[in-house]
Amino acid sequence: MTPTEFAIAALPPHLQRYAVPQDYAAYTPRDQAVWRHILRRLTRYLEGRAHPLYRAGLAATGIEVERIPDLNDMNRRLRRIGWSAIGVRGFIPPAVFTELQSRRVLAIAADIRSHEHVEYTPAPDIVHESAGHAPFLADPTYARYLQAVGEAGFRAIPSAEDQAVFEAIRNLSVVKEDPAAGEEERAFASERLDAAIRSVRYLSESIRASRLFWWTAEYGLVGSSDEPRLYGAGLLSSLGEAAHCLTQRVTKVPLSPACVEVAFDITRMQPQLFVARDFDHLFEVLDEFVSTLSWRRGGDHGLAEAERAGTVNHLVLSGAREISGRVMERVRGEGERAPGLCTALCRLAGPIQLSRAGHAEGRPWPGEALVAFGEGELPQRGSFALGLGGGLRLSGFAVGGGEVVDLMAEVGGRRVPIPSWALLLVSRDLSRVAAGAADAGGWDSYFGELTSFAGGDGEARARAHKATALPPRLEALYAEVRRLREGGTATRERLLAIRDLSSSYADDWLLRQELDELVEASEQAAAGPPAAD
Repeated sequence: MTPTEFAIAALPPHLQRYAVPQDYAAYTPRDQAVWRHILRRLTRYLEGRAHPLYRAGLAATGIEVERIPDLNDMNRRLRRIGWSAIGVRGFIPPAVFTELQSRRVLAIAADIRSHEHVEYTPAPDIVHESAGHAPFLADPTYARYLQAVGEAGFRAIPSAEDQAVFEAIRNLSVVKEDPAAGEEERAFASERLDAAIRSVRYLSESIRASRLFWWTAEYGLVGSSDEPRLYGAGLLSSLGEAAHCLTQRVTKVPLSPACVEVAFDITRMQPQLFVARDFDHLFEVLDEFVSTLSWRRGGDHGLAEAERAGTVNHLVLSGAREISGRVMERVRGEGERAPGLCTALCRLAGPIQLSRAGHAEGRPWPGEALVAFGEGELPQRGSFALGLGGGLRLSGFAVGGGEVVDLMAEVGGRRVPIPSWALLLVSRDLSRVAAGAADAGGWDSYFGELTSFAGGDGEARARAHKATALPPRLEALYAEVRRLREGGTATRERLLAIRDLSSSYADDWLLRQELDELVEASEQAAAGPPAAD
């Protein structure tokens, strides 16, 4: 088993299905030239501009300037610092990306950008994910932050509209990297994203978490506001952004929790960036942000956030029990049931998953569920009448396993309309409300086909179009230049001959640049060392 296969095998099945083989042999000689061009320019430019650990971090995580990194080599290095890497295709669902990160797994887009987009690409690619995110994993403080901010993103509650925005962003990135996509298709993709953004009803926890990640791990600066250094992956992997971000055109603002209120646009360079004092500063901001999340607050706040979202979330009840589903309605009681909890009754739409300490128990319940808050206990079987405090009274017939029929409820003597057949749980408190099912793998085993990420015909088409966009004759010239470079056998005569052959490909500037560099090197070698004074 290779190191990468070992990393994938260590994941639960619901995450394994997003992993793809890197297929290193599929990278074309031009792909290798794109990588080398970007990394050579970036490492030179970032000297003295990136955080001092940048160059050492590249070496520590198995990233070289001359060739696209092999994930197996990366995993051998990453294993020493408690991380691993897997290949994925482009944008993966935010919940998957953040859960992987919370497990100290770096999701690396296996594709590489086209030579037309070497300056910047909105699509995830191996330049961004490896040369951008990996280097600072060698710093223990930053590695802990990346894991912690991933956990916060995984727990933050998304809205239903967030999914529409994600799908539109993913589609736009695919279209922009597809050489066969026409102007009409690109315009439609942009309009789709604009419409999805307009559909957003409110600023969800998930959006705010993604902004914190963006302004730190993706586009963060560190140090003083007068002389900041780059550490964000989006800056470290973009020639355009790396040069742009330190200019006077970009406003530098001290990092604070207020960054989660600032929107970003992935299709353009950022006009404003946030500067962290140091990597410890990241935890100060993260901790303050996490304190606002339903995952930390629970109670009425969490229920209200889950109800507004309209997505699947889970409630953490007393006794380490959990219930996962969509919160549809809340009924207020008389006074507090527990600190921060005045809700007497909560209604969830099915399907419902019950779990304990993150492990699903039994099959999902297909119908609705009710959670009653207060002091009391539902009998296993038979008729019951419960007074739970705060004016809440329940009656019905318990079938077993929480299933109840002939169910009725009153709050303060007022009849509350509820389903007569439901799953009923009683809890003294509500400590947490968090995104997704409590047992993500258990939920996925039943509903994965319904909720699975469509890896996308569009991405497959874009990859196929990029492969066929490189004429075989041009590919052969790239391959020869690479062999000459690696073998140290380049002669001026042969290089000039290849340059003549490449003249029929007027739009391919990258090969000519490779040739010019080698010609210059051969001329310098022929001239010999400069004469001593």
